[in-house]
Amino acid sequence: MTTIILTIHLFLALALVISVLMQRSEGGALGIGGGGGGGFMTGRGQANLLTRATTILAAAFMATSLILAIMAAQSRKPTSVLDQGISTVPTAPAAPAAPKEPGAPLGR
Repeated sequence: MTTIILTIHLFLALALVISVLMQRSEGGALGIGGGGGGGFMTGRGQANLLTRATTILAAAFMATSLILAIMAAQSRKPTSVLDQGISTVPTAPAAPAAPKEPGAPLGR
C-alpha cells in the first residue's frame, strides 16, 4: 500500500513541477508557456486552467504527503528509554583456571 501511494506521490510531484513551469511568468522570460498569439487556448483561459490544475495537484500532493506520514508513524512502535530497563554492565572475564598438576601440559 505504501509503495502505491509513494508512486502516486512521485507522479504528482512531477506533474506539479511541470504545471508550475508551464505558467506564464509575471517577471519576464522565466515562463515556458508564456501566452503568445498561437495556441489552442487564449492567454486568460490558459492561465485559469493552469492555475486550477496547479491548485488541484498541490492539494493532492499535500494529501499524499500526510497519508505517507501517518502510515510511517503507525508502522513505528513507540519506545521509551524507561521501558528498556536497566542494562547490565558486563563484568571482567574470569581468570583462566590454573592447571591441577604443576607439570601437566595446558592444551590437554
